Amino acid sequence: MAHGIDDLLQLMARLRDPQDGCPWDLKQDFPTIAPSTLEEAYELVQAIAENDPGHIREELGDLLFQVVFYARMGEERGWFSFAEVVDGLTGKLLRRHPHVFPEGTLQSRRPSGDVVDESSLHTRWEATKHAERAGRDHQSLMDDVPLALPALSRAQKLQKRAALAGFDWPEVGGVLAKLDEELAELEAARVAADRDQQARELGDVLFTAVNLARHWKFDSETLLRDTARRFEQRFRWMEQQAARQGQELAGMDPDQRESLWEQAKAREASGLEPDAPDV
Repeated sequence: MAHGIDDLLQLMARLRDPQDGCPWDLKQDFPTIAPSTLEEAYELVQAIAENDPGHIREELGDLLFQVVFYARMGEERGWFSFAEVVDGLTGKLLRRHPHVFPEGTLQSRRPSGDVVDESSLHTRWEATKHAERAGRDHQSLMDDVPLALPALSRAQKLQKRAALAGFDWPEVGGVLAKLDEELAELEAARVAADRDQQARELGDVLFTAVNLARHWKFDSETLLRDTARRFEQRFRWMEQQAARQGQELAGMDPDQRESLWEQAKAREASGLEPDAPDV
Protein backbone atom coordinates (compact mmCIF):
# COMPACT_ATOMS: atom_id res chain seq x y z
CA MET A 1 0.00 0.00 0.00
CA ALA A 2 1.36 3.39 -0.97
CA HIS A 3 2.08 5.85 1.81
CA GLY A 4 0.66 9.38 1.82
CA ILE A 5 1.44 12.71 3.45
CA ASP A 6 -0.53 11.78 6.59
CA ASP A 7 1.72 8.76 7.04
CA LEU A 8 4.80 10.96 6.77
CA LEU A 9 3.42 13.41 9.33
CA GLN A 10 2.65 10.54 11.70
CA LEU A 11 6.13 9.12 11.20
CA MET A 12 7.66 12.51 12.03
CA ALA A 13 5.56 12.78 15.18
CA ARG A 14 6.81 9.34 16.28
CA LEU A 15 10.42 10.28 15.61
CA ARG A 16 10.00 13.33 17.86
CA ASP A 17 8.00 11.52 20.57
CA PRO A 18 9.74 12.27 23.91
CA GLN A 19 9.05 8.76 25.21
CA ASP A 20 9.99 6.42 22.39
CA GLY A 21 11.25 8.66 19.57
CA CYS A 22 14.64 8.64 17.88
CA PRO A 23 17.37 10.16 20.10
CA TRP A 24 19.03 11.90 17.15
CA ASP A 25 15.79 13.42 15.86
CA LEU A 26 14.79 14.52 19.35
CA LYS A 27 17.93 16.56 19.93
CA GLN A 28 17.62 18.51 16.67
CA ASP A 29 16.36 22.08 16.42
CA PHE A 30 16.02 24.64 13.63
CA PRO A 31 19.71 25.68 13.50
CA THR A 32 21.02 22.11 13.52
CA ILE A 33 18.74 21.03 10.67
CA ALA A 34 19.42 24.06 8.46
CA PRO A 35 22.74 22.75 7.04
CA SER A 36 21.03 19.50 6.06
CA THR A 37 18.36 21.48 4.23
CA LEU A 38 21.00 23.23 2.13
CA GLU A 39 22.72 19.91 1.45
CA GLU A 40 19.47 18.25 0.36
CA ALA A 41 18.65 21.17 -1.93
CA TYR A 42 22.05 20.89 -3.61
CA GLU A 43 21.66 17.15 -3.98
CA LEU A 44 18.33 17.73 -5.73
CA VAL A 45 19.97 20.23 -8.08
CA GLN A 46 22.68 17.65 -8.82
CA ALA A 47 20.08 14.97 -9.58
CA ILE A 48 18.33 17.38 -11.95
CA ALA A 49 21.63 18.14 -13.68
CA GLU A 50 22.18 14.40 -14.13
CA ASN A 51 18.65 14.06 -15.57
CA ASP A 52 18.08 11.01 -13.36
CA PRO A 53 14.32 10.67 -12.65
CA GLY A 54 14.74 8.11 -9.89
CA HIS A 55 17.35 10.20 -8.13
CA ILE A 56 15.24 13.35 -8.54
CA ARG A 57 12.27 11.59 -6.92
CA GLU A 58 14.44 10.42 -4.02
CA GLU A 59 15.93 13.88 -3.44
CA LEU A 60 12.50 15.52 -3.60
CA GLY A 61 11.46 13.15 -0.83
CA ASP A 62 14.50 14.11 1.25
CA LEU A 63 13.71 17.79 0.79
CA LEU A 64 10.05 17.23 1.70
CA PHE A 65 11.18 15.51 4.88
CA GLN A 66 13.07 18.68 5.81
CA VAL A 67 9.82 20.68 5.51
CA VAL A 68 7.93 18.14 7.61
CA PHE A 69 10.73 18.20 10.23
CA TYR A 70 10.58 22.00 10.53
CA ALA A 71 6.79 21.95 10.70
CA ARG A 72 6.84 19.40 13.50
CA MET A 73 9.31 21.44 15.53
CA GLY A 74 7.20 24.55 14.87
CA GLU A 75 4.08 22.77 16.10
CA GLU A 76 5.88 21.61 19.25
CA ARG A 77 6.74 25.24 20.01
CA GLY A 78 3.21 26.41 19.29
CA TRP A 79 4.41 28.46 16.32
CA PHE A 80 2.71 26.78 13.36
CA SER A 81 1.62 23.40 12.04
CA PHE A 82 2.22 21.66 8.71
CA ALA A 83 -1.38 22.48 7.77
CA GLU A 84 -0.70 26.18 8.42
CA VAL A 85 2.43 26.02 6.27
CA VAL A 86 0.39 24.55 3.42
CA ASP A 87 -2.43 27.07 3.95
CA GLY A 88 -0.02 30.00 3.90
CA LEU A 89 1.71 28.76 0.77
CA THR A 90 -1.56 28.11 -1.07
CA GLY A 91 -2.90 31.54 -0.17
CA LYS A 92 0.29 33.24 -1.33
CA LEU A 93 0.27 31.42 -4.66
CA LEU A 94 -3.39 32.30 -5.22
CA ARG A 95 -2.55 35.98 -4.60
CA ARG A 96 0.44 35.88 -6.91
CA HIS A 97 -1.45 34.23 -9.79
CA PRO A 98 -4.54 36.41 -10.37
CA HIS A 99 -4.21 35.64 -14.10
CA VAL A 100 -5.01 32.00 -13.26
CA PHE A 101 -7.25 32.50 -10.20
CA PRO A 102 -8.92 35.89 -10.81
CA GLU A 103 -11.12 35.65 -7.71
CA GLY A 104 -8.33 34.34 -5.50
CA THR A 105 -9.87 30.89 -5.09
CA LEU A 106 -8.98 27.48 -6.49
CA GLN A 107 -12.40 27.30 -8.15
CA SER A 108 -12.13 30.59 -10.05
CA ARG A 109 -10.99 30.64 -13.67
CA ARG A 110 -10.09 33.43 -16.06
CA PRO A 111 -12.36 34.02 -19.05
CA SER A 112 -11.85 31.66 -21.96
CA GLY A 113 -9.55 33.13 -24.61
CA ASP A 114 -8.03 35.69 -22.22
CA VAL A 115 -4.42 36.20 -23.38
CA VAL A 116 -1.80 36.54 -20.66
CA ASP A 117 1.29 38.62 -21.48
CA GLU A 118 4.46 37.25 -19.84
CA SER A 119 6.02 40.68 -19.38
CA SER A 120 3.01 42.06 -17.53
CA LEU A 121 2.89 38.87 -15.46
CA HIS A 122 6.42 39.54 -14.23
CA THR A 123 5.54 43.13 -13.33
CA ARG A 124 2.45 42.04 -11.38
CA TRP A 125 4.38 39.25 -9.66
CA GLU A 126 7.04 41.66 -8.43
CA ALA A 127 4.41 44.21 -7.37
CA THR A 128 2.62 41.56 -5.30
CA LYS A 129 5.86 40.44 -3.66
CA HIS A 130 6.76 44.08 -2.93
CA ALA A 131 3.37 44.60 -1.27
CA GLU A 132 3.89 41.46 0.83
CA ARG A 133 7.31 42.70 1.94
CA ALA A 134 5.82 46.09 2.83
CA GLY A 135 3.25 44.30 4.96
CA ARG A 136 6.11 42.75 6.93
CA ASP A 137 7.42 46.24 7.77
CA HIS A 138 10.56 45.97 5.69
CA GLN A 139 12.52 49.21 5.34
CA SER A 140 14.49 48.44 2.18
CA LEU A 141 14.23 46.54 -1.08
CA MET A 142 17.39 44.79 0.09
CA ASP A 143 15.58 43.29 3.08
CA ASP A 144 14.99 39.51 3.30
CA VAL A 145 17.56 38.55 0.65
CA PRO A 146 19.01 35.54 2.52
CA LEU A 147 22.66 35.75 3.56
CA ALA A 148 22.85 31.96 3.22
CA LEU A 149 22.28 32.09 -0.54
CA PRO A 150 25.29 31.18 -2.71
CA ALA A 151 27.19 34.38 -3.47
CA LEU A 152 26.31 34.43 -7.18
CA SER A 153 22.61 33.88 -6.51
CA ARG A 154 22.55 36.52 -3.79
CA ALA A 155 24.33 39.05 -6.01
CA GLN A 156 21.83 38.45 -8.80
CA LYS A 157 18.88 38.77 -6.42
CA LEU A 158 20.20 42.03 -4.96
CA GLN A 159 20.63 43.44 -8.47
CA LYS A 160 17.11 42.36 -9.37
CA ARG A 161 15.76 44.17 -6.31
CA ALA A 162 17.71 47.33 -7.16
CA ALA A 163 16.26 47.23 -10.68
CA LEU A 164 12.77 47.53 -9.16
CA ALA A 165 13.76 51.05 -8.07
CA GLY A 166 15.11 51.86 -11.53
CA PHE A 167 18.74 51.42 -10.47
CA ASP A 168 19.78 49.48 -13.54
CA TRP A 169 21.19 49.88 -17.03
CA PRO A 170 18.42 50.20 -19.61
CA GLU A 171 20.23 47.86 -22.00
CA VAL A 172 23.00 45.29 -21.95
CA GLY A 173 25.46 47.63 -23.65
CA GLY A 174 25.77 49.59 -20.42
CA VAL A 175 26.66 46.42 -18.51
CA LEU A 176 29.31 45.47 -21.08
CA ALA A 177 30.82 48.95 -20.84
CA LYS A 178 30.86 48.65 -17.05
CA LEU A 179 32.57 45.27 -17.32
CA ASP A 180 35.29 46.82 -19.50
CA GLU A 181 35.67 49.59 -16.90
CA GLU A 182 35.98 47.10 -14.04
CA LEU A 183 38.54 45.04 -15.97
CA ALA A 184 40.62 48.18 -16.54
CA GLU A 185 40.50 48.96 -12.82
CA LEU A 186 41.52 45.37 -12.06
CA GLU A 187 44.50 45.73 -14.37
CA ALA A 188 45.49 48.96 -12.60
CA ALA A 189 45.31 47.15 -9.26
CA ARG A 190 47.50 44.36 -10.67
CA VAL A 191 50.12 46.84 -11.83
CA ALA A 192 50.04 48.58 -8.47
CA ALA A 193 50.47 45.20 -6.71
CA ASP A 194 47.88 46.31 -4.16
CA ARG A 195 46.38 43.12 -2.74
CA ASP A 196 43.42 44.81 -1.06
CA GLN A 197 42.58 46.74 -4.21
CA GLN A 198 42.98 43.62 -6.34
CA ALA A 199 40.47 41.79 -4.16
CA ARG A 200 37.93 44.64 -4.37
CA GLU A 201 38.31 45.07 -8.11
CA LEU A 202 38.10 41.34 -8.80
CA GLY A 203 34.91 41.26 -6.71
CA ASP A 204 33.54 44.13 -8.81
CA VAL A 205 34.33 42.19 -12.00
CA LEU A 206 32.46 39.14 -10.68
CA PHE A 207 29.51 41.27 -9.56
CA THR A 208 29.29 42.95 -12.96
CA ALA A 209 29.51 39.58 -14.73
CA VAL A 210 26.52 38.45 -12.66
CA ASN A 211 24.67 41.56 -13.79
CA LEU A 212 25.43 40.67 -17.40
CA ALA A 213 23.95 37.21 -16.84
CA ARG A 214 20.84 38.82 -15.35
CA HIS A 215 20.39 41.13 -18.33
CA TRP A 216 20.73 38.20 -20.70
CA LYS A 217 18.21 36.31 -18.52
CA PHE A 218 20.65 33.62 -17.44
CA ASP A 219 21.01 32.30 -13.91
CA SER A 220 24.60 33.04 -12.95
CA GLU A 221 24.79 30.17 -10.45
CA THR A 222 23.70 27.69 -13.12
CA LEU A 223 26.16 29.14 -15.64
CA LEU A 224 29.13 28.75 -13.32
CA ARG A 225 28.01 25.31 -12.17
CA ASP A 226 27.78 24.14 -15.80
CA THR A 227 31.18 25.64 -16.61
CA ALA A 228 32.73 23.95 -13.57
CA ARG A 229 31.16 20.64 -14.62
CA ARG A 230 32.61 20.95 -18.12
CA PHE A 231 36.03 21.81 -16.69
CA GLU A 232 35.89 18.80 -14.39
CA GLN A 233 34.94 16.45 -17.21
CA ARG A 234 37.72 17.76 -19.47
CA PHE A 235 40.29 17.53 -16.68
CA ARG A 236 39.30 13.97 -15.78
CA TRP A 237 39.70 12.97 -19.44
CA MET A 238 43.14 14.59 -19.51
CA GLU A 239 44.15 12.58 -16.45
CA GLN A 240 42.94 9.38 -18.10
CA GLN A 241 44.88 10.11 -21.28
CA ALA A 242 48.04 10.86 -19.35
CA ALA A 243 47.66 7.59 -17.43
CA ARG A 244 47.24 5.66 -20.69
CA GLN A 245 50.56 7.10 -21.77
CA GLY A 246 52.17 5.94 -18.54
CA GLN A 247 52.46 9.49 -17.21
CA GLU A 248 50.95 11.78 -14.63
CA LEU A 249 49.43 15.05 -15.77
CA ALA A 250 51.68 17.02 -13.43
CA GLY A 251 54.76 15.44 -15.02
CA MET A 252 53.89 16.52 -18.56
CA ASP A 253 55.31 19.65 -20.08
CA PRO A 254 52.94 22.62 -20.64
CA ASP A 255 52.60 21.96 -24.38
CA GLN A 256 51.49 18.36 -23.75
CA ARG A 257 48.90 19.47 -21.21
CA GLU A 258 47.63 22.18 -23.53
CA SER A 259 47.33 19.63 -26.34
CA LEU A 260 45.26 17.33 -24.15
CA TRP A 261 43.08 20.26 -23.08
CA GLU A 262 42.34 21.17 -26.70
CA GLN A 263 41.56 17.52 -27.47
CA ALA A 264 39.17 17.41 -24.53
CA LYS A 265 37.41 20.53 -25.78
CA ALA A 266 37.19 19.07 -29.29
CA ARG A 267 35.65 15.85 -27.92
CA GLU A 268 33.09 17.90 -26.02
CA ALA A 269 32.26 19.96 -29.12
CA SER A 270 31.74 16.76 -31.12
CA GLY A 271 29.21 15.54 -28.54
CA LEU A 272 31.25 12.65 -27.13
CA GLU A 273 30.44 11.66 -23.56
CA PRO A 274 33.28 12.18 -21.06
CA ASP A 275 33.93 8.43 -20.69
CA ALA A 276 33.30 7.50 -24.33
CA PRO A 277 36.20 5.60 -25.98
CA ASP A 278 38.33 7.38 -28.56
CA VAL A 279 37.49 6.68 -32.19
